[in-house]
Amino acid sequence: MVQGIFARAEEAAAAIRERIAVRPRVAIVLGSGLGSFAERIEQPVAIPYPEIPHFPRPTVEGHSGRLVVGTVAGTPVAVMQGRVHAYEGYTPEEVTFPVRVLGRLGITTLVVTNAAGGVRLDLRQGQLVLLSDHINFTGRNPVAGPNDERLGPRFFDMTDAYSKRLRRLAHSAAEIAEGVYLCVPGPSFETPAEIKAFRGWGADLVGMSTVHEVIVARHMGIEVLGISCVTNMAAGILEQPINHQEVMETGARVQAQLSALLVALLPALDGGI
Repeated sequence: MVQGIFARAEEAAAAIRERIAVRPRVAIVLGSGLGSFAERIEQPVAIPYPEIPHFPRPTVEGHSGRLVVGTVAGTPVAVMQGRVHAYEGYTPEEVTFPVRVLGRLGITTLVVTNAAGGVRLDLRQGQLVLLSDHINFTGRNPVAGPNDERLGPRFFDMTDAYSKRLRRLAHSAAEIAEGVYLCVPGPSFETPAEIKAFRGWGADLVGMSTVHEVIVARHMGIEVLGISCVTNMAAGILEQPINHQEVMETGARVQAQLSALLVALLPALDGGI
C-alpha cells in the first residue's frame, strides 16, 4: 500500500529531527540565485535533499538542493537552499511536499523568496518586493483531491495569504515596495501579450514558483511572508531577450541586500511580536 502524504511527511520530518540539535519555528525557501543566505547560518547542519525520505530533487541551476538548519542572529531557522518546480516534471503535491515536511517539523512561519519578472512599470531590476497577494495562473491547486484533516481543513481562507502582520515587520526593518505575484507554469518565459494581459489583471510580478507552496502553507495554518527579487523586466518592457543567466546574475547582486533584510527580521519572526 502506498503511503499517504501525511505518513510520508512524518517520516521525512522524523529523519530530519534525528540530525538536528535545534527546533526551528521559522523556515526560509531560497529561490533562483538566492541561495547564499544559507552561509549566514551558525552551527549549520546541512542535509542534501536525497538524504531526506521522499524529498524531491531540484534539477535547475541556482537550486543546490540542501536543507540547512542552525541559527541566525540567535534564531533557530531551517533554510531550503533551492526548490523544485512543476516545469521540471513534478506534480503540485511533489512541489509542495517540502512545505508539508516543514509543517510537521514544527514550523509556524514560512518566508518564501523567488526570482521574478517585473510587470509593473515602476519596478526596477534588482529590487526586492514584498508579496501582498498572488494570482494562481497554473491551472492547478496542490490541495485538490482527497483531504487529510491532520494536515488542514477541506476549505480554508486565502484572504491573508501573505500575512499583514509579517509585512508590517518587514516594513519596520527596511523600506520596501509591495506587489502582487502571478505564477505561470513555465518553463518558457511569457510573451509580451501575456504580460500586457497580466498587468491588466493587477499583477506586478511574474514567476514560476511560490504560489503552490503558499497555498499548502496556509492549508496547514503556517503564516507566510513572501519576498520577490526583480531579476529581469518582463517580456515587452525592454527591447532585449530574457534568459536564465540574467536571472542568476541579478540574484547574485542582491543577495547581500536580501540577507541583511532576513537577518534583521528573523528575531521578530520567531518571537511572534
